[in-house]
Amino acid sequence: MDVDVVDPLALRVAARNERKSVSRLSHLVRASLGLVWASGRSLLIALVALQLVSAAALAGQVFAVQLVLDAILVSATSQAVGGVVGPVIALALLTAVSAITTSLSGQLQRLLGETVARTMWERVLAVATGVGLRHFESAEFYNRLNRVQTSALTRPYAVTQGLLALVGSLAASVGLAVALFSISPILLPLVLVGGIPVLLTSRRESRLEFDFTVRQTPAMRLRGYFIHLQTGRDEAKEVRAFGLSGWLHERFDAIYGTYLGDLRGHVRRRAALSLTGQLGSALVLGATLLVLVWLIAQGSLDIAGAGAAIVAVRMLAGQVQQVFGGVQAIFESGLFLDDLGEFLALGGAEREQDSGRDAPEGFDLLRVEGVGFRYPGSDVEALKGVDVELRSGEVVALVGENGSGKTTLAKLLAGLYTPDRGRILWDDADAAGFRPSSLRERITVVFQDFVRYALSGTENIGIGRVDEPVDAARVRAAARAAGAERALDALPDGFDTPLSRMFAGGRDLSGGQWQRVALARSFYRDAPMVILDEPSASLDPRAEHELFSTLRSALHGRTALFISHRFSTVRGADRIYVLHEGEVVEQGSHDELMARDGRYAELYRLQSAAYVSGEPGEAGGEGSAPS
Repeated sequence: MDVDVVDPLALRVAARNERKSVSRLSHLVRASLGLVWASGRSLLIALVALQLVSAAALAGQVFAVQLVLDAILVSATSQAVGGVVGPVIALALLTAVSAITTSLSGQLQRLLGETVARTMWERVLAVATGVGLRHFESAEFYNRLNRVQTSALTRPYAVTQGLLALVGSLAASVGLAVALFSISPILLPLVLVGGIPVLLTSRRESRLEFDFTVRQTPAMRLRGYFIHLQTGRDEAKEVRAFGLSGWLHERFDAIYGTYLGDLRGHVRRRAALSLTGQLGSALVLGATLLVLVWLIAQGSLDIAGAGAAIVAVRMLAGQVQQVFGGVQAIFESGLFLDDLGEFLALGGAEREQDSGRDAPEGFDLLRVEGVGFRYPGSDVEALKGVDVELRSGEVVALVGENGSGKTTLAKLLAGLYTPDRGRILWDDADAAGFRPSSLRERITVVFQDFVRYALSGTENIGIGRVDEPVDAARVRAAARAAGAERALDALPDGFDTPLSRMFAGGRDLSGGQWQRVALARSFYRDAPMVILDEPSASLDPRAEHELFSTLRSALHGRTALFISHRFSTVRGADRIYVLHEGEVVEQGSHDELMARDGRYAELYRLQSAAYVSGEPGEAGGEGSAPS
């Protein structure tokens, strides 16, 4: 199955074609509210309650202002100020309630935001670690992942914030509208019209924002990569050795400069739209205040009513703008949420494909029959009708020059890819009918570029079987079998020492020691099939000899497939397959292949001559890239 490629232009076209409809708004609100409700329902309930209290306090302030003004006018004629105290205290209390609820809402929103972010990270990371490896051959998959990480993860909460603002502003608007209507019914429709200019400009702003983000995704990924090159621990030594600091700095600065130039243009366009909408609303507000002046001149409003009306008009105009601002925030986030939804759907598709019967606990014969495979986006087949056999308990080797397809075949056997054609049979059962995750449980793989986890020695080995509690005795036994026990015991805290200087108390291991830890991880997994990709690449000749002289006993009857560029390591294999340009060109034991005097014998002699002359690696020796 090929990875779907999403054209950024198609995303921008979708952005332009979006319609702001009631049904669309309803869909976005339901989706985001459901997410936030699942993440922190008690916080959401508390925030809605605070919004309603704040709305009631705002409406109460209008009536309190009218009461204060009435009391002041009365006290001016009667020379008594006692009647003013009550309304003033009420106004002060209502103002305090508004300030307190605003402050509390801000803190609760921050907490709810982190809660929602955690939920979204869990879902996104589940997809990133759950989709098939084919997705990681696609640049657009990385673009979409980057957009999700930088934008879409925050948008569900942005919709919720917009929704909370909408709820609070609507509640406040209703209260203020009632207050204003009781003072002067004619002013109410004028204030409500004031939000229309903001609504009209918000649609274009939403499209501009999504278009800008999609267009900038590749550049943002490249910028992040140059940050990683300058801050990564593994890259630090080469950056200094080759004097790359200045060059990397210049490249980073140029990429960032281009982005800032584009951002300035984008900000100007959004600012112009926002200014247009706000000026339109200001004009309507000005017209409303002129009508208010006319009503006072006509005697339709007394001084107290006029003062309260001014407060109500100003408050209501602000709330109406917040209502439309909330709608804008929801719609603007909608396009990002669609992008997020499509990304999360990838995980759903992968889970749906994890079906079938469980793989058997072992096999008597594993056969690769006519397997062909091509990487996504490639015009050349990596494997072309490959046939291989592994019998239970055998040690089988794959050899060949770089690019011959050895590692690709290992990935197919490990269930990380599925063949484009041909079959992989466990006895007489086609592995394509197994549940993929159960197949991978029966196999352990140590790749040449294995991960060096910045965790303790125990955890580095124990993650070989994370579905069970870590068994310290088994960890030590696996380390002993791989020859890593002595190195780990020599650390300050033994097996519990973090294997990285990134964290306090951590220590580094040598390349060879790390290789042994990775081997121990594979032994701890205790799977019937073990795949070792260049298992001795970082070992010195003595350690390499020790490893392979004890490999069979360490495997405890497991079947092993190992890939090696060092022909000296494969001599003891039960069977050797020689790959060339994606095809098996020879097979047999070392002695049989040497007697045949074909490609294997030629490469063996070339490498032996290179080692004798003191130039190891000329025939694809240590340190060569995996195929």
